[in-house]
Amino acid sequence: MMQITDLKTEQKIPPLLRLGFRPFFLSGALFSIFAITLWLLMYKGTISLSPLGGGYWWHIHEMIFGFGGAIIAGFLLTAVQNWTGVRGAQGNTLLALFLLWLAGRTLLAVPDLLGSSLSSLIDLLFLPTVAYVLAKPIIAMKQYRNLFFVPLLALFTIANLEMHLAIHYPTTFNSVYSGYAGVMLVTFLMSVMAGRVAPMFTANGTKTEKAAPLPWLDKAANGSLAIAMFSLLLEPIVGFSATFFGVLLIIASVFQTMRWVRWRPWITLHVPLLWSIHGAMKFICFGLFVLGASYLIPEVPSNHVWHLLTIGGIGGMILAMISRVSLGHTGRPLTPPKSMTLAYILINLAALVRSFGPWAVPEKTLLFIDISGGFWIIAFVIFIAGYGPMLINARKDGRPG
Repeated sequence: MMQITDLKTEQKIPPLLRLGFRPFFLSGALFSIFAITLWLLMYKGTISLSPLGGGYWWHIHEMIFGFGGAIIAGFLLTAVQNWTGVRGAQGNTLLALFLLWLAGRTLLAVPDLLGSSLSSLIDLLFLPTVAYVLAKPIIAMKQYRNLFFVPLLALFTIANLEMHLAIHYPTTFNSVYSGYAGVMLVTFLMSVMAGRVAPMFTANGTKTEKAAPLPWLDKAANGSLAIAMFSLLLEPIVGFSATFFGVLLIIASVFQTMRWVRWRPWITLHVPLLWSIHGAMKFICFGLFVLGASYLIPEVPSNHVWHLLTIGGIGGMILAMISRVSLGHTGRPLTPPKSMTLAYILINLAALVRSFGPWAVPEKTLLFIDISGGFWIIAFVIFIAGYGPMLINARKDGRPG
């Protein structure tokens, strides 16, 4: 009876607003294409635009807090239903959250509409609002294990706040460190999420035994990332030590690699939905090591190799996870469109080209950035073409969601 009642109520709601993953996965993917295209045009000087904080600030902020924030919101607002058994945000509540996110993206691109202070405030409201909506059912159902994600969103908000403060108080706050704190926070979230699902997905998808968890290794892998994140977040108070940060990232890489190898990524090579997840973990493992080395060896360019994490690790994990979650939550078999294999390959290539091309041939930096950006755009266009119809239409199996 409950399912029938839910279904009748849900049929009055447009499919796009029935669960958080629908509007935020679709709009996040669309926005990433827009943001990368705009950044490429600004970087080359093809267009003249004055976003909040300038082009470089805007690019860092919007890929982390705009694109990343949308995907994280969509994932958490969907997952909370599985955790609690309570219907996730939908209808007008979900629409309000989406419009708040969209307002932030619009105002940061065109801050003259309301002024820089109000534009910043509206952008900063999104993550705390998501945290509030997320916390209500978790607390009501006493699912306190998953309340962990609420303070995580609070830390994400602090990193966002520091980025905005860097515009007005550049001698106290550094937008690069606060932006990288956001990157480390998202990397930490990806690591936690992968630890929860990758062994199970791998076992189920390959019909093999699930890798036994090692709690100490999970704590070491995630804890080292958390320390790295806090070292960046607290930079205005305690300063920044390149040596400490570099060594810490290498240690984190060792723990991440140990854990990843235990998941046996080599047995997933025939399953795109699996090797795409493991491919993203590969970039987190490898990216942390190279990035750590860049803070110890001046010849290794940090500004380029950060993209091993941002494109290959975060971008790759996002593309892998949203393509899997969207299938499951729209009542479809876990078989992605064949074109997604190309999308997964392209996001890997985008990370390699952007990170190593400018390092190897500095005079061709602009070309490599164009190629990498083009690969990213094509990858997410493929996702939208294949998954857009799924996200805007009702579930195939007729169930709520």
